Amino acid sequence: MSVHRHWLEHLASAYLVLAGFAMPRESLAVPYVPFPSQQSLREVQLAALACARENTAESCSKAHQLGDPLMDHPRLPANCKDLIWQMLDKAQPSAANSFSRREAIEDPAERLLLVCRSAEKPESATPPAAGLGGGGINFGGGQR
Repeated sequence: MSVHRHWLEHLASAYLVLAGFAMPRESLAVPYVPFPSQQSLREVQLAALACARENTAESCSKAHQLGDPLMDHPRLPANCKDLIWQMLDKAQPSAANSFSRREAIEDPAERLLLVCRSAEKPESATPPAAGLGGGGINFGGGQR
């Protein structure tokens, strides 16, 4: 009798595995999160530069307020998050606004827009023209 029960347990677990594959993909899919816009990244950059320049608690807290959510963003690559982390780590008001403090914040901030770019290609509004025609010089042969 115990052998029979053993096979029933295996059959039940196999059924659960197969039922998981049969579920619709929509219920398992992670919702699409868009890549941060260049404008939002620019706001983080400007806030960090203001923190480096002004050395105030207000300007540095704004840099943290804008940059912290990006550290958990699922679409940002690791090298982008590294820059944000470097920037925010040093974005603290200091008694003396030394050159090394400002450089430690400004250097990653200046590279932010270059490193944090979406790898997706934007969809064009008009599809590319197929075939020949449309004027211009056609060196590849074609209509005569």
